[in-house]
Amino acid sequence: MAFRALRWLLEAAVGLPVGRPCPGRPPRGSGSLTAQGRPSPSKALSGDIHALTMKSIRISQLLEDRDYDMRLVLVAGGGGLSRTVVSSRIQKPGLALAGFTEHLHPHRVQVFGNTEISYLATLSEQRQHEALAKLFGEEELACVVVTKDLEIPQALVSACEGAGLALMKTPLLSSEFIMRVQTFLEEALTESSSLHGVLMDVFGVGILLLGKSGIGKSEIALDLVMRAHRLVADDIVDVTRRKGAVYGAGNPVIKHHMEIRGLGIINIKDLFGVAAVREQKKIELVIELQEWDPHQEYDRLGVEDRHLQIVGVDIPLSVVPVRPGRNMATIIEVAARNQLLKLQGHHSAREFAERLNRAIAEGAMRRTLGEEVE
Repeated sequence: MAFRALRWLLEAAVGLPVGRPCPGRPPRGSGSLTAQGRPSPSKALSGDIHALTMKSIRISQLLEDRDYDMRLVLVAGGGGLSRTVVSSRIQKPGLALAGFTEHLHPHRVQVFGNTEISYLATLSEQRQHEALAKLFGEEELACVVVTKDLEIPQALVSACEGAGLALMKTPLLSSEFIMRVQTFLEEALTESSSLHGVLMDVFGVGILLLGKSGIGKSEIALDLVMRAHRLVADDIVDVTRRKGAVYGAGNPVIKHHMEIRGLGIINIKDLFGVAAVREQKKIELVIELQEWDPHQEYDRLGVEDRHLQIVGVDIPLSVVPVRPGRNMATIIEVAARNQLLKLQGHHSAREFAERLNRAIAEGAMRRTLGEEVE
């Protein structure tokens, strides 16, 4: 199910010819979704994901941020505020101040705590300048932050000014500042993409519905909303990777809306209330809807786990055939319950297969013993 009208408006709003792909977006059929396990998902998935977007932020954004309460104050090197950070990893110079710069990484925030400042205090002024010149000359560092409101040596101020490196200070302890700045950078630098599908929260499980346009994804999602489950996104799902997990959210322009053929565009939040929607959800299960093909053999046991890779993370995948008479909302609810069991260590299909194998083995043994007695 596609938001054709809304997509047309979005493309028109950014000045793109209607129906043409956005800049940087691969044409449908050339995407990067990959699946593991058999049977494989249909080729329709290959065009459902757009190119991965790698982000960077300027040092000035660290200074301006208020949400994470990093309490940064610029001391020197204002010209370095335009430098960028591309990694959420933070580095404390440590031995690099003593000349061992082999593991010094570029484009990272350098944190000077009590150890670094105390070490500089043991050096003569000339040695301080030499050590800092070597440190700042090896790699293009992002910025320098002095924690705990420690007294900043003049040599450090001069070195940062000379290298065009922003020097900031904070009253926070090193451990507290590192925790906050890493959280900020992980949020700001997270890898992101977008795909065509529907994301639902079913019994607390984030389920991503995929399938070709017109197969009924939005209608199934509407049925799930009627059963008190929650809509996250319809048609365009913005996905990001954070700490090894994939999170999905609705596009800001069309979130909470759904297009139902015959009804048009409806607002789920207005119709069913704020409890029927949510802003984002961790994606824990992907269900691809396929038109029923009598010549294709579908998985009837569920013993073998399959996965779909989205932004580099493997997500459990189920391929569900669609045909008249199948209650898809109920099937998806059961899939959510089954996924919850798997997360708790209970794999129903494998447990059944093990019981069946034991029963077969015991039956074979009884037959063998009976033959020996005779």
